[in-house]
Amino acid sequence: MPKFYYKEAQRRAQREFRACTSRGEYPYLPVLDDFLSREQINQGSDLGLCQIPLEFVVGTCTGVRTNAFARNFMPLLEADSEFAHKWQALCQAHLAEGIRDPVKVYEYMNRYYVLEGNKRVSVMKFFEGDEITARVIRVFPEQNESPEAQLYYELLDFSRLSRISYLEFSKPGSYLDLQKLMGKGPEEPWSEEDRREFSASYYYFRKIYRTHGGRRLTTTVGDAMLAVIKVYGYQALRGKTPSEIERLASSAWEEVVLQQESDPIDIKLSPEEKKPGLLAKVFSPGEKGAMKVAFIHDKTPALSGWTHSHEQGRLHVQRVFGQAIQTTPYFNAMDRDPYAVIQQAIADGNTILFTTSPRLLPASLRTAAEQHKVTILNCSLNKSHRYIRTYYARMYEPKFIIGAIAGSLAGVDSVGYLCDYPIYGQISGINAFALGVQMVNPRTKVYLEWSTVGGAEAAIRRLTDRNIRLISSRDLSRQGDRSWASFGLSLISGEDRVVLAAPVWQWGNYYEAILRRIQDKSFQAEYEESGKALNYYWGMSAGVVGLHCTDKVPPSTRKLAELVQNSIQADLYYPFRGKLYAQNGLVLDGDLTPEQIISMDWLAENIVGSIPSYEELNETGKATVDMVGVEAVSKVRRDSP
Repeated sequence: MPKFYYKEAQRRAQREFRACTSRGEYPYLPVLDDFLSREQINQGSDLGLCQIPLEFVVGTCTGVRTNAFARNFMPLLEADSEFAHKWQALCQAHLAEGIRDPVKVYEYMNRYYVLEGNKRVSVMKFFEGDEITARVIRVFPEQNESPEAQLYYELLDFSRLSRISYLEFSKPGSYLDLQKLMGKGPEEPWSEEDRREFSASYYYFRKIYRTHGGRRLTTTVGDAMLAVIKVYGYQALRGKTPSEIERLASSAWEEVVLQQESDPIDIKLSPEEKKPGLLAKVFSPGEKGAMKVAFIHDKTPALSGWTHSHEQGRLHVQRVFGQAIQTTPYFNAMDRDPYAVIQQAIADGNTILFTTSPRLLPASLRTAAEQHKVTILNCSLNKSHRYIRTYYARMYEPKFIIGAIAGSLAGVDSVGYLCDYPIYGQISGINAFALGVQMVNPRTKVYLEWSTVGGAEAAIRRLTDRNIRLISSRDLSRQGDRSWASFGLSLISGEDRVVLAAPVWQWGNYYEAILRRIQDKSFQAEYEESGKALNYYWGMSAGVVGLHCTDKVPPSTRKLAELVQNSIQADLYYPFRGKLYAQNGLVLDGDLTPEQIISMDWLAENIVGSIPSYEELNETGKATVDMVGVEAVSKVRRDSP
């Protein structure tokens, strides 16, 4: 029988050899000595005996035995050779009692190169073992800013907590994401039960992933498993049978496939290629009656200016479409189970759902993966999910104009800026405001404060204590809130305020345009043609965001604002054009792309202040940042002790 196994292993080796040769790849085992110096190898750290994943044992330390094996570690030498007899003897020992003697390997970048025990590894790989006992010597790579090095050292930190090394990701930050999704703190170690349950789920998932064609994807099993966990939560996989995990993986397979995209987000900057004015004006009931649309909010209009503005958008589309559409609002979803609220909206007959807060993203994504016939859009930005679309407005455009107004009125004084959350879309607003100030008043400084760090009133007080009177505050007024800290660019004098200018969210126009695209089928066609995650990021040219200047703004300044606004609306002016200077000497040369604008995690040079750390934020701020926080905040959270 061992001789039969050897011949089968040899056939696998020959197939692998031919396949590598036809692709122009080296057909033998890679050799560690070929790409690391002996000095580097000798500086390795002895980790002692470890259980290592066989799939990561990829080569040999020296070139002595490399030609005896194909690249898949299967034997190439003839069946009557001494090598073959020894391989067969090990095969017999494995079948009788298992291979007990550990191999000796060098580990580099989470790949293992055998110094002693090549044939033992070959036999174990032939029988598709998961792990092998090895004495491991780790060779550390240089620490630098490359994604490969960053991922490797993130893996080491993760392995220190979890004591597992078989899990690999292709994107930095994924280990922290998994730790969080498992309900653990950044430095919280795993228990033995955690390891056992996760390992069982992982190996079940790996088999399912490969059965679905995962080997043809460019990403890792870990990437795919994390994508499914982000949809359903870790508890949905924990302790489940292979068939249950297979059902989840199948439902979320488009999310899995999307992970291999280096640029998974397709940003749509306008409603369509043709001018928005050519949108169809007729919206009539279909054969099955009025289209039912749900608007699901995390708060109520009375408590939240954000919810109030979206509710005004719902009322707008109801007026515009009349009996052709039936809209229903669902409030305070976060006070209940948001997933249950979304399910209730679907049970009520709604087939289109707008979830208007980033905090509703997890429940939205899970529902969309389970019910592909329901269309769900979430109001957030820079999220790479295939089953839902996100939408947001380019608020940085009116913010730039408001900055120009503030700069023109400031004279020799500084101006202030109050922001709520360090999330995608907000940093660009801060920088655009600062650039607008700088355009008309190059020496003026912008002092930045955060409402989610100690509260809005305290943040405003910190600005007024500096004798700053011109302050750009929240983008939205709270219904019934007469506080001078609540809304727009204001001139502060003691307890009095005069609102000068404010950005205007025109959600009704946004929702109207999206619903018309759903009716004329271009919405679905766009989804099928893209193959990526669709993020709508419309601006002034689409009529979804605007600017209101009060009569308190001098006429000459209003003319300046109108000129800049008309230029932006006609796509003739761009706030982030040319050479830009950031804090800490960073220089960005050239027009920024939409992706660069969305993912900003730096501040302009004329800003006094910084992006807060995760721990500085209040609980609402942390919950929001968990969903759509910018990289600077996430990195601080990863690096925190």
